[in-house]
Amino acid sequence: MPYVVGLMSGTSLDGVDAALVKIDGCGLQSKVELIEFVSIPFSTDVKKDIHDALSIDTSNSQQICSLNFQLGEIFAATVIAVCQKADFPLEQLDLIGSHGQTIYHQPSHEGKFIPSTLQIGEPAVIAYQTKTTVVSNFRTMDMAAGGQGAPLVPYTEIILYGSYEKSRLLQNIGGIGNVTVLPKQAAIDDVHAFDTGPGNMMIDYLCQKFFDRPYDDGGAIGKRGRLNQALLEECMSIPFVLASPPKSTGREVFGESLVEKLVSNYSHVSPEDFVTTMTRFTARSIAENYKTFIFPKTVIDEVIVGGGGSYNDTLMSMLQEELIDHCRVYQQEDFGYSSEAKEAIAFAILANETMNHIPSNVPSATGAKRPVILGNITPVPY
Repeated sequence: MPYVVGLMSGTSLDGVDAALVKIDGCGLQSKVELIEFVSIPFSTDVKKDIHDALSIDTSNSQQICSLNFQLGEIFAATVIAVCQKADFPLEQLDLIGSHGQTIYHQPSHEGKFIPSTLQIGEPAVIAYQTKTTVVSNFRTMDMAAGGQGAPLVPYTEIILYGSYEKSRLLQNIGGIGNVTVLPKQAAIDDVHAFDTGPGNMMIDYLCQKFFDRPYDDGGAIGKRGRLNQALLEECMSIPFVLASPPKSTGREVFGESLVEKLVSNYSHVSPEDFVTTMTRFTARSIAENYKTFIFPKTVIDEVIVGGGGSYNDTLMSMLQEELIDHCRVYQQEDFGYSSEAKEAIAFAILANETMNHIPSNVPSATGAKRPVILGNITPVPY
């Protein structure tokens, strides 16, 4: 039974999540036990460096090259931190699965640019400093097989949440929202998943811009503002929102440039009303994707929400309002799991599958031509 640390640094740019898990077996019958979890925030300087690297206007090759190694150091330190918190000897760690920090994700052709993706956080640095094998670059093989390289968590959600009695939607609300459809008694070919649109990304940026807060803690700001209908309708008209799956997105569509454009065009809207409206936009974009692409085909019993957005009470209330005629909305904690740790656990599972030579993409979710083994392996540097 290997002990594995999964690492996740997502589009919210909050910091690095690390989950130490014990995995019994491999494949869809894997049994996963969470031992410990930590979330280490980025420093202000590192967060700015990442923001600069994400922008075509402020990034350059030297900056991204340096940041790749800098993030490798941070990821390695996070692995050490979660082991220390668990009082678990680092030398007994068998494997690390690192998603890395996405710098750019382009799932389809754009002019002369071909589908491609780039995640950084140098795995050689992680392997050297922890003396542990690292699996990284999970998206690239799926894209080589004609997929979009996202979403990657559906395979792990079959393992963790598959049910014989109930059909479930697993909704992650990180920087971006993504959903996995798990019909009851689902096999791999029955599962599909896609990005629904924004998660916390636009809300977080507004909180930083207007209130000098990293996010809307508990949804307090969103609760006291008022909805601006015209702004909501413009956001819902963004082509990605109701584009047909498979689809994936990121900061390129729903990042700072979009928010700044909206703030400029709706300068009469108060900061509180902006946060409220973007919170409703996240909830409605999720719900409308369900109503358009999922509910006509599958009767859903439960929606289980994970990620940082599940702790935004206003967002969760709005999502339940949007789905009141369809199904109940739960947090992962209602089922004994950690919303925060979900994606870090996923990459621990995916790394274990890689080392056991088991394909772990879901072609019906990513659009890949066939199942493939994901990830690049960086061995222990003896």
